[in-house]
Amino acid sequence: MLVPTPAHSALGACLSYLGPRPLPSGTLVRVPLGHRTVLGVVWNAAVDPGPAVGPALRPVQEVWHALPPLPQDWCALVDFAARYYQRSLGEVALAALPPALRALDANQLQRRLQRLPQASPAQPPASGPPLTDDQRRALDALDSAGRPVLLFGATGSGKTEVYLQACARILQDDPAAQALVLVPEINLTPQLEERFRARFGEAVVTLHSGLTPAQRLRHWLLAHLGQARVVLGTRTAVWASLPRLRLIVVDEEHDPSYKSQEGARYSARDLAVVRAHLLSAQGCRVVLGSATPSLESWYAAERGRYLRVDLPDRMGGAVRPTLRLLDLRQHPRDTLLAPALLQAIQQRVAQGEQALLLLNRRGYAPVVACGDCGWKSGCPHCSAYLVYHKAQRLLRCHHCGHAQAVPRACPGCGNVDLAPLGRGTERLQEHLHTVLANLTRADGNPVRIGRLDADTARTPQALQELLGAVHRGDIDVLVGTQMVAKGHDFRRITLVAAINPDDALFAADWRAPERLFALLLQAAGRAGRDAAFVADRRSAVELWVQTTAPHHPLFAALARHDYPGFAAQQLAERCKAGMPPFVHQALLRAEARQLDTALAWLAWAAQQTQDLPGRAQVTLYAPVPMTMVRVAGVERAQLLLESASRPALQALLAAWLPRLHAGRSLPQARGLLRWAIDVDPLGY
Repeated sequence: MLVPTPAHSALGACLSYLGPRPLPSGTLVRVPLGHRTVLGVVWNAAVDPGPAVGPALRPVQEVWHALPPLPQDWCALVDFAARYYQRSLGEVALAALPPALRALDANQLQRRLQRLPQASPAQPPASGPPLTDDQRRALDALDSAGRPVLLFGATGSGKTEVYLQACARILQDDPAAQALVLVPEINLTPQLEERFRARFGEAVVTLHSGLTPAQRLRHWLLAHLGQARVVLGTRTAVWASLPRLRLIVVDEEHDPSYKSQEGARYSARDLAVVRAHLLSAQGCRVVLGSATPSLESWYAAERGRYLRVDLPDRMGGAVRPTLRLLDLRQHPRDTLLAPALLQAIQQRVAQGEQALLLLNRRGYAPVVACGDCGWKSGCPHCSAYLVYHKAQRLLRCHHCGHAQAVPRACPGCGNVDLAPLGRGTERLQEHLHTVLANLTRADGNPVRIGRLDADTARTPQALQELLGAVHRGDIDVLVGTQMVAKGHDFRRITLVAAINPDDALFAADWRAPERLFALLLQAAGRAGRDAAFVADRRSAVELWVQTTAPHHPLFAALARHDYPGFAAQQLAERCKAGMPPFVHQALLRAEARQLDTALAWLAWAAQQTQDLPGRAQVTLYAPVPMTMVRVAGVERAQLLLESASRPALQALLAAWLPRLHAGRSLPQARGLLRWAIDVDPLGY
């Protein structure tokens, strides 16, 4: 029986209970655990039970006969994830179930089931638009492929229609079949949900953290009982119980949001591939779609593990944006918008078009500083600066949430002339209001400027209102962070501008070029999506980039919209440097009140690997502080493990984990708050 036991406890992965009769694996039950009654999952896999609790086995209290057992592929997926990401089986299994389900008893469950709509005969999906030859070839390849499909499609090339048609095909072949569609952030892609509901009606349910616990439970039950045919969700939906799963779609598969940063730090994209493999005998297929695939997926396609299918052309004859580079070295250092870019924005607005300005930093300014003594607005709890939010007259930490009023004078020397340094979306919006104050739209009304970031889209309702205003044409210039680049189908935008991408261009993170290229190409894809609108305005579709490094190779590939060339160059660099995907990595992270405590514990942990299996093939680097050392008053450090052999790395981690848990009571762990293993980390 799997129950939510802590991984560091003396209890095993499974506990034994006395049941009325043998139960199928995956059956949900309620069992006693200590002084509590908890939800458990019957687990018949070959797992060593833990020590008996008490003088005799305790009985199962309730068997949930009203629910079918969890599918065997779901159990196999949990088993794989627990082993690969080095977590306990019970932790992974119970965390994969809806929180509201874990709190029910049998009577409450029965009442929830009675409230569900009665299952109705499956309705054929509504017909879609005619397919292009490329889309038809992509669908045919998906039908016949015996391996994961990497759908490499330009922005606006019709990838979503391929997903819709693929879902329609499996439902036509088998009315009881189910499809799972994963998206990076459900609240940022409302049009995708609308399109699926328009095609499949009530057969579509969503699973994501934006739902209330009751909604999430209801949708999970509909999927588990087979009444939901299409499940659309974020990374947590990869755990949905789908007894007739035949298709998995991972849209924008490159997005780092698919990697969990808490608990069992899993990759939903990778687990989707594993789940399709577990169901391959039943004909389940998986498609990973992106205009800028992750280099791991691109490399897998080059090696033949994935089948790459291209959609090179935009729908309806839409053209790709032309790159315009602005060399900021030729302008004053405090230039926010170069005159040429400002003139281009004014021209677009006067013609009834829209412009999108990307500045991946929210707030008014990243820091407030004193020009006399050099004081800066540092966070008292983090190794970060407090960001100035002018509208609230606050300094706020974007890491721990600490907020305070802007001081009237410098805390260091008393100087009252404190100045904001740098620029954020709030400052850019204010600047546009100033420089476009005298400009009117084609209808004579003043120019309207909107902002889309985490501050203006705090609720789903606020986000929908803002996006609706953009789609209606009520906003002429939209300023935003990376949120504006994800999945939006803006029809009137003809100009996109990246205001300050150099921070990412020269970041210490070795993944920064890959992420920046993806961000810029995805943002550029928001422009010129409606070919008829562009032709009617006789306007050029452009991507403007303000940079101090216009000759950087990244921009040369961006100008050609040449992701294959960019990927080849990046993979060659990573091969020489011995970086993923050519090696496999894991991080051991430690947190303590004192940095020396965390570093000392990591050094002790490294010593425990000397006689472990696979050690000769694994490189351990010295413990170091994390890039962001202190967050919310906690000091953080990490130890990097690296190997060209994934089995060797996994063997070492599996043998290492019991020693790390056993070491919690040793003097070396005194003062240690927490630690975690992160397999296939996305950042250091």
